Amino acid sequence: MPLSLAIYLGYTFGNRSKSLINKLKEVELLSEENHRILSTQNETLEMQVKERTSALNTSLENLKATQSQLIQAEKMASLGELTAGIAHEIQNPLNFVNNFSEVSNELLAEMNLELNKGAIEEAKAISEDIKQNLEKIAHHGKRADGIVKGMLQHSQKNTGEKEFTDINKLADEYLRLAYHGLRAKDKSFNATLETDYDDSIGKIEIVPQDIGRVVLNLITNAFYAVNERKNESNDKDFKPTVSVSTKKGKEKIQISVKDNGNGIPKNILDKIFQPFFTTKPTGQGTGLGLSLSYDIVKANGGELKVETKVDEGNPDDFGKGKGTEFIISLPIKR
Repeated sequence: MPLSLAIYLGYTFGNRSKSLINKLKEVELLSEENHRILSTQNETLEMQVKERTSALNTSLENLKATQSQLIQAEKMASLGELTAGIAHEIQNPLNFVNNFSEVSNELLAEMNLELNKGAIEEAKAISEDIKQNLEKIAHHGKRADGIVKGMLQHSQKNTGEKEFTDINKLADEYLRLAYHGLRAKDKSFNATLETDYDDSIGKIEIVPQDIGRVVLNLITNAFYAVNERKNESNDKDFKPTVSVSTKKGKEKIQISVKDNGNGIPKNILDKIFQPFFTTKPTGQGTGLGLSLSYDIVKANGGELKVETKVDEGNPDDFGKGKGTEFIISLPIKR
């Protein structure tokens, strides 16, 4: 019995050992297969990740290019708003130059006649008139030159360089240009322009092209708002009014642009500075004007705020009637 049991146990353990060895080989084969599958999957995943990353990079580049194109389109749109206004503004000094040139030619002819007669004193008096005319020609020539330079500054690429700038002059310049630009497109449009500039501000250090774009955008929007209310209103006594003012504080100066349009509803007030948000009809706004203006003011260390009223009241009173006020705050750096 012990020998038979020993033989039986030896035989059983032998078979089990062979079975375990076979299963171990199967496990090794499965392990190798799994390793091969995992390796293949890893390579596939790596390729997919590379492809997705490449696609995302391409999409990002396309998005950046589109964004740049939209920003450039917004800048060109604001430049378009200026074109007609600039043409009107530059025509005025050129008319003066032409008129004074003609008068000066006539005076020269008259002075020559007096000199031929020997009337020296009379000729001297005429020469003084010619001198005054030449001074006026120079003055209006410089005025035209300043308008052209302002246009070039607005259209050129921003270098980001700050300059000492007369804020009052900048705001007044863009107010007139925006108004005449709108008038050139719509002869029926008319508005009352109110200004209140703080002469104590002097010159402050800003990027004039940037702040000029912001002021132009706010003024253009203000004209759009009052014109929209006029077209919608049945009130014949309504007077479209846009007001631009400046004020000096201890550490900041403020530029305010007010209108007595319909105001901005509360449900969209939080969205007006978001990119691509616009209340204008399709084709009349990119939705980037206020967004870019907000970013520009921030980049110049300032703040852009809005106050609005949509309640009924006296339409000629900013405080009681409808209307919107945008306030630019800029630090005083001298």
